[in-house]
Amino acid sequence: MKITGLEALIKEQEGLERLKRADIETLQLEKLNRLLRLEKERQGFYKALPERLNKLSELAALPFTTAEDLSRHGGAMLLRSQAEIQRVLTEATSGTTGPAKRVFYTRGDCENTVRLFMAGLSELIFPGGRTMICMPFSGPFGLGELIAEAVARLGAEPLKLGLGLSYGALGEILRERRPDTFVGMPVPLLSMLRALGPGSLRRALVSGDACPETVTRAAEMLLGERLFPHYGSREMGLGGAVCCQAHQGMHLRENHVIAEIVDEAGRPLPPGVRGELVISTIGMEAMPLIRYRTGDFTSVLPGSCPCGSEILRLDSVCRGGGSGRMRELDERLFALERLVDYRAERDGSGLRIRAVVLPGAEPEIKERIAAAADTGPEKVTAEPLRPEMGLLYPGKRSLIGGLDLS
Repeated sequence: MKITGLEALIKEQEGLERLKRADIETLQLEKLNRLLRLEKERQGFYKALPERLNKLSELAALPFTTAEDLSRHGGAMLLRSQAEIQRVLTEATSGTTGPAKRVFYTRGDCENTVRLFMAGLSELIFPGGRTMICMPFSGPFGLGELIAEAVARLGAEPLKLGLGLSYGALGEILRERRPDTFVGMPVPLLSMLRALGPGSLRRALVSGDACPETVTRAAEMLLGERLFPHYGSREMGLGGAVCCQAHQGMHLRENHVIAEIVDEAGRPLPPGVRGELVISTIGMEAMPLIRYRTGDFTSVLPGSCPCGSEILRLDSVCRGGGSGRMRELDERLFALERLVDYRAERDGSGLRIRAVVLPGAEPEIKERIAAAADTGPEKVTAEPLRPEMGLLYPGKRSLIGGLDLS
């Protein structure tokens, strides 16, 4: 088994000959202290923090940065001039009031993300191949564009499909372009595989939304190969952690990100215990963050990876933002093999479900969907799949009609 491609990338970027835990933590402390010193000198957002830490464990004593801090004080966190900014991503905060959360990237930040994508994609993409990219394409230096650039640099052809294509259009692409690799969100992959079969597809990297175990198992069974999960967020430059061929966790870009896991009270948790992921983005050029609470939940896997790398690994990540109920529904409903996709909407104290199912499954599956969703059969609509249909969620999945606070 080959070692994760992230190993060689970090060694090259940092000029290191080896990458043991001590080397990684020494590098992280140096970069963190460099950032603290800069913040003290420029009297930026983090000016009240100490100028230097003696050891990495002292990081846990520093205050958290929150999404509200980022929304209200993002300008004070920016280290580069507007002329150096290549991309700005804006996300509305939860609720209807308050400024939007904006994250800034330099060309160097975007290049680092492309290199990370290359390291992760090199596990499953090979020269001469063809990759369907079912992610948002939003202009220069957007997520889809950065993935496409990474695919092209690996010698494969990127098919820039975006989101929202009909099953008929996807089927035509599978037949005529014969892609061997898929990059996109987990449920759209499973929906496509159930509707159309794998065709020429052999491998898949999934990211961008929750990946429940039921969805993972079903997609892997249809594809005939293990999925390669990836984790990233706007705050860590879109790319954060990638899976290797061992399929035992996702290796974190530790030269750019320090990860901590904390409990509800903000206390550090040991490896193997799930809690909230807190990140310090010491490698970001435009907007490095210190102890940012992501709202996402995972654990650090103990020990070294079977691939041979000592780079920290994250376990599966449960996305924050109130997605717990939707993830639970996905776990239950996608266990129904003839379900292609569904949309859930709050209806009083219950749920109203619109489902797309394989033709002929409508009569019997309606009752099973109602039972799995704990709602009445009269609130379930089951429609047979038609070629002109597309995904019922064009992006991340969530309950419609009110916040999901579970």
